[in-house]
Amino acid sequence: MVILSCTNIKKSYGIDIILENITFNINSGEKIGLIGINGAGKSTLFKILTGELEADSGDLFIEKNTKLGYLSQHLSLDSESTIYQEVLSVFSDLLDLESKLKELETKLEEAYDYKNEDYHTKLIKDFTNLNELYNNRGGYTYKGLINKVLQGLGFKDKDKDSEINILSGGQKTRAALCKLLLEAPDLLLLDEPTNHLDLEAIEWLEEYLKSYKGTVIIVSHDRFFLDAVTNKTMELSKGSTQSYNGNYTSYIDLKKKSLEVLQKAYKNQQVEIKRQEEIIERYRSFNREKSVRAADSRQRSLDKVDRIVAPDYEEKSTRITFQTEIKSGNDVLHIEELSKSFGSNDLFKNISLDVKKGDVLAIIGENGRGKTTIFKIILGFVPQDNGTVYLGKNVNIGYYDQEQSNLNLEKTVIDEIWDEYPDLTSTKLRNYLAAFLFQGDDVFKTISNLSGGEKCRINLLKLMLSKSNLLLLDEPTNHLDIASREALEEALLDYDGTVIVITHDRYFLNKVINKIYELSCDNLKEYLGNYNYYIEKKTNPNRYQNLEEYQGKNKTQIQEVKKKKRELGKIEKEKKELLSEIEIKIATIEKNILDYNNDLCLEENYKDSGKSEEIHKRISTLEDELKTAYDNWESMLT
Repeated sequence: MVILSCTNIKKSYGIDIILENITFNINSGEKIGLIGINGAGKSTLFKILTGELEADSGDLFIEKNTKLGYLSQHLSLDSESTIYQEVLSVFSDLLDLESKLKELETKLEEAYDYKNEDYHTKLIKDFTNLNELYNNRGGYTYKGLINKVLQGLGFKDKDKDSEINILSGGQKTRAALCKLLLEAPDLLLLDEPTNHLDLEAIEWLEEYLKSYKGTVIIVSHDRFFLDAVTNKTMELSKGSTQSYNGNYTSYIDLKKKSLEVLQKAYKNQQVEIKRQEEIIERYRSFNREKSVRAADSRQRSLDKVDRIVAPDYEEKSTRITFQTEIKSGNDVLHIEELSKSFGSNDLFKNISLDVKKGDVLAIIGENGRGKTTIFKIILGFVPQDNGTVYLGKNVNIGYYDQEQSNLNLEKTVIDEIWDEYPDLTSTKLRNYLAAFLFQGDDVFKTISNLSGGEKCRINLLKLMLSKSNLLLLDEPTNHLDIASREALEEALLDYDGTVIVITHDRYFLNKVINKIYELSCDNLKEYLGNYNYYIEKKTNPNRYQNLEEYQGKNKTQIQEVKKKKRELGKIEKEKKELLSEIEIKIATIEKNILDYNNDLCLEENYKDSGKSEEIHKRISTLEDELKTAYDNWESMLT
C-alpha cells in the first residue's frame, strides 16, 4: 500500500531552484535511504513532507491517519524535565489509565455491600475493561521499553534524572531520538540520525530500525548504516529523484549499470543523428526541389527526436591531496601511563600507545570516554594528570577539530585561508578554493554563514596546506557528503605520513584504517586490522589468538593465557544464564499480576472482602518483586 506519494514537487528560493521535479511513491513498511550531495535539497524535501515548508507546486499525498515523526539534524529538546520524565510523557495515555486503575482498585477494596450489588458489578466491569485496555496498549511492558531505548542510545541509569536543559546539544538530540522512537510513528523521517551516537549506539539503532514495523526514510552519509538498514535507495540530484531497489551498495552497482546503458544509448543515438545529418546535408547539396523537400522532411523528423542527454558520471566533489613537507623519524609518538580526570569523572587511566611512521590507526570508544581529550593532551591544549607524551623527531602535527573551533567566524572564506598562508598567490589560492568547491562569490562568504559541510571543507583545505606528517583527525567525516568522504578516503590512502583518527564512520574504518584501539576507562586495547576485523575479534575472539595473543610466549605462558580465558568465559556464561533467568522471572511475574487482576473480577472473589484483600496483597507483593527483578536486569546490562 502506498503511504506517501509526491508528484512534480517544486521548490525554489528566488532564482535558486532547489527541487524541480520530485516524483516518487513509497510503500508501507519500506526502509528508504535518501542520498545526495550537501545542498541537493534533502532537508528541504523532508520539511515539505512534514508541512514545515510549502512546495511552490506539485502534489503531495500522505495516507489518511498516518502518524508522522521527524528528527532533523538540528532538533534538540528544550525542556526543564529530566530525560526520563520527557520520554515517559510519550505514554501519558497509559499513565492516565494507571491512575484510573488505582482509583478503581481502591474502591474494589471496600467491603462488599449486597444492597449496592449493581454498583460493585459496574466497578468490576469497568476495572476489567480498563485493565484489558491497559494490557493491550503495553501497560505492563512500556517501562521496560523505555529503559531499552535509553540504554540502547547510550544513556546510563545515572543520566535518567539529568535535566534536559543542562545537557549538551548532542545529548539533547539523542534524547529527542529516544522520544521519537518510543512514539513509534507510522512514517519516520530521520535526518542524519547517527550524528552524536557512538559505535555501540549506532549498531543498536540499526537493529531497532531493521525490525521497525513502520516506514522509514533516512537521510545519512553513513554508508555502513545505510547498507544495514535500507532496502531501497533514492538519489536526489539536480532537483529530481531516481529510485533504486536495494541498499547503498546495491545502488552503487545499479547506478553504474544504468549509466553504462545510458551511455551506450547516448552513443548509438549520436551515431544515428550524425548519419541523418550527413544524409540531409547530401540531399541539400543536390540543390533540386525533390531532394530539398526530402532533406526538409528528414530534418523535421530529426528535430522531433527526444535527445538523450549525455550521462553525468560524477557530481562535483572536493579534490584533496595530503603531502608532507618533511619526513618524520620512525618513532612518531609514545604515550606512557596516561591518565586524565575531570573532578570525580575518570576519563581514562594508565593507558599507553606507540605510533610508528606510516601507521593509519583509529581510536574508538563510547562518547565521553576522552578520545578528544587524548588529542588535546598530545597537542598541549590540556594537561594530563599523570603519564608522559613524547613526540618523535621532526614530527609536525596537523589537527582537524570536529568543533571547527579554529575558524574565525567573522572572516571571509578567502581571508581565513590567506591570513594563515600569506605566501600563496591569488591564482593558487583561488585554484585551491575551487578544488574544495568554493567558486566565484562563494569565496567572499563569511565563515559564520557557512553550513557544517562547508566549514569542514575549509578545515580540510587548511590541513592539506599545512603539509604535516602527523594528522590528528577528530570525526573528519561528520557533515561531509558521501562524495567528499570518498575524496578524503582516497587522499589518506595516498598519504605518506602518519594518521590517527577518531571516528564512528565504519565504512571509513574499513577502507582506510589498518589498526584500531578501543578506549575504556583503564585500557587501550589494540586490534590489528580494520573495522570488520575488530568486529570479528569481538564476536569470535579465539579466531586469531594463535597469531596475536600467543605470539612470543612460551608454553607455560600460553597455558596461563588459556586458563584466564576459560575463567572469563565461565564468568560470561554464568552472567548470560543469570540474565536469562531474570528475564523468565519478569515474564512470569507479569503474567501472575495479570492473572490476579482477572481473579479480582470473579464474583466469588469480589463479594468476599477477605479473598479480595488477599489478592490485592499478592498483587502488591508481585509488583515489588517485579521492580526488584527489573532493577537486577538493568544492573546486569550495565
